[in-house]
Amino acid sequence: MISSLQPLRHRNFALVWSAALVSNVGSWMQTVAVGVLVTARTGHPAWTALVAAAGFLPAGLLSPLGGVLADRLDRRRLFLATTAGETAFAGGLAALAAAGGLSAGEATLLVLGGGCMSALGFPAYQAIMPDLVPRPELGAAISLSSAQFNLGRVVGPALAGVAIAAGGYEWAFGVNAASFGAVIVALLLLRLPARTARPPGGSVRARLAAGARATAADPSCRWAVGLIAGVALTASPFIALVPAVALEALHGGAPATSVLITAQGVGAVAGALALTPLTRRWGRRRVLLADLVGVCAALVLYGFAPDLPVATGAMVLVGASYIGVLAGCNTIIQLHAPPELRGRILGIYMMALGVLYPVGALAQGAIADGVGVRAVTVGGAALLAAGIAGVVARRLPAAVDGPPALAAPGHTRSAPGGGWR
Repeated sequence: MISSLQPLRHRNFALVWSAALVSNVGSWMQTVAVGVLVTARTGHPAWTALVAAAGFLPAGLLSPLGGVLADRLDRRRLFLATTAGETAFAGGLAALAAAGGLSAGEATLLVLGGGCMSALGFPAYQAIMPDLVPRPELGAAISLSSAQFNLGRVVGPALAGVAIAAGGYEWAFGVNAASFGAVIVALLLLRLPARTARPPGGSVRARLAAGARATAADPSCRWAVGLIAGVALTASPFIALVPAVALEALHGGAPATSVLITAQGVGAVAGALALTPLTRRWGRRRVLLADLVGVCAALVLYGFAPDLPVATGAMVLVGASYIGVLAGCNTIIQLHAPPELRGRILGIYMMALGVLYPVGALAQGAIADGVGVRAVTVGGAALLAAGIAGVVARRLPAAVDGPPALAAPGHTRSAPGGGWR
């Protein structure tokens, strides 16, 4: 019987998980602080949106390249190098803020640089997960990683306010720069098995094409990428529209926004911890379908919520079910992608989410100007529900609950718990 916390018994996973938690708290501190700084210094919301996009869009644009690098290079060294790059960009923010000369343009460029480093390194982080825990515990490990990320979302913004009040924006940026040190130390302390042989070489274009073909060839990977693309367009934009719901629908302003964001984080942590026992009891396929239906129902409740208490309760449910969908799709990719192609398939998966989420957010934001944010939220949930009824439930591969796919033609799988590739 695998418990939700069982992966933490493994030294390698515990090191990486703990370090990632520290780093995510720092990253959320920086995200909040840089948004407040840019808004305060420019007085233009457009700058706030621009700096937010600078941190997020690289994940969609560069993740496939990061996947190619993760499959070609030593994944630990790649992750170390990109983490060092993130440290340098966060340190630049801290130094310029301390000197009093950090402009909105400089902040945006530094955030963009850090976002590029993160996008290039994140596929390597994701791809090493199966090397940190036994295969039967992989789902629990991914759920714990999701819980860790959302715990950072809950704690980081609160600490950002404390840091800014105590010492200024440079404190928040400095804490983030220091937090990357935890990841570097953890990676250096890992005890790893012997490294397996590298896959054959080839151009970046050829390796990207091989990853795309492998994604399309495996029914489970193809389905997971398609599903996350649909969710990103229809449901995920609720994240970007939280301030609009708080202001226009609930008339609560900034305090209501903070309450709703925190509620989502709390729900996500609870939902992530519940995934392992639920999956063990009902199977991954049933739990994933239940989470999809739960996202739709909770978003409808959120869209129709008459006041902040009801909206907060609905947002807890949204957070719990939404993280179940993300973690469920991620687990499918991790289990079914051949090890020598795992980085590239994960890069394609992250590109689908990273590109289509902002597209969906922009589209729903524009539509909300005409019909209202409540109608858009409910409409997005209805579209996703229609997709579940018409396509998703019928075409969900039975292999989701079965054994992982075989290695790609011309390759052999490494032994379970194999080395860094």
